[in-house]
Amino acid sequence: METWTLSLLLVSLHGAAAVIHSLKYFDTASSGLTNFPEFVSVGMVDELQIVHYDSNTRRAEPKQDWMIRFTEEDPKYWKRQTEISLGNQQVSKVNIEETKQRFNKTGGVHIVQRMVGCEWDDETNEVVGGFYQFGFDGEDFISFDMKTGTWIAPKRQAFFTKHKLDHNKAWRAQTTHYLTQICPEWLKKYVKYRSSSLMRTELPLVSLLQKSPSSPVCCHATGFYPDRASLFWRKDGEELHEDVDHGEILHNHDGTFQMSVDLKLSSVPAEDWRRYECVFQLSGVEKDIVTRLDEAVIRTNAGETETRRDEG
Repeated sequence: METWTLSLLLVSLHGAAAVIHSLKYFDTASSGLTNFPEFVSVGMVDELQIVHYDSNTRRAEPKQDWMIRFTEEDPKYWKRQTEISLGNQQVSKVNIEETKQRFNKTGGVHIVQRMVGCEWDDETNEVVGGFYQFGFDGEDFISFDMKTGTWIAPKRQAFFTKHKLDHNKAWRAQTTHYLTQICPEWLKKYVKYRSSSLMRTELPLVSLLQKSPSSPVCCHATGFYPDRASLFWRKDGEELHEDVDHGEILHNHDGTFQMSVDLKLSSVPAEDWRRYECVFQLSGVEKDIVTRLDEAVIRTNAGETETRRDEG
């Protein structure tokens, strides 16, 4: 077990109501399972998954939209995290075989798990906890005690590992430094970014689209954030529920969102079009974006018109 290494891929998430924030990173290595990746890494903060890697995809991927935006200025970020996970995957193969030997296990299904992370109080700015522990087949194997700077081995099979790690002063210092300095620094950084990300709002471009004169008119809004938004058609100030088709809210590559709603106009006389308008509403924004139904603003092959936040 002396081959355990420390992953630097740790990220965090700010829980709106939380005072104590936790950053945890889990590795799960398995043998004997045919329908499950042999290695899986999951990053979690405040019990919410934000990053995932497994030996099938062989790449680290964000699980929260704000992480995509966070790394826009660092295009090599995910490449580095993937390389770290690939390294841990290789180490895990050795670890699980060594652990099986310690327990005199050969065939069957076996699992080695690692959890590493820290806890930080955002009011006192104090590190209130740190953990680095391993388990085998669902039971504790060995864990690091921050107070004493030594490893705790609840099973005799882990005594050899404890002896090796306790006498490795460099590794002990590195582990302590990570749990008390590096991990909290990353936690603070991501908490701050996510907090500002949740408070921000971005209004969309709104367009009226129509494939042909007999097609429904599509009201399309793209580039808004957050996804707590609504888009609907109304007539004479009243929201319409008939002859409309609502689309789902979809992700854009830059972390913003888009959505659309179609209006069937086959039975509406041209002189009545002015009675219709498309309305976009975003949570936290008082003013709506209103786009009146007008043939002149419908986006076609001949041209396009978009409505920004200052219209309506």
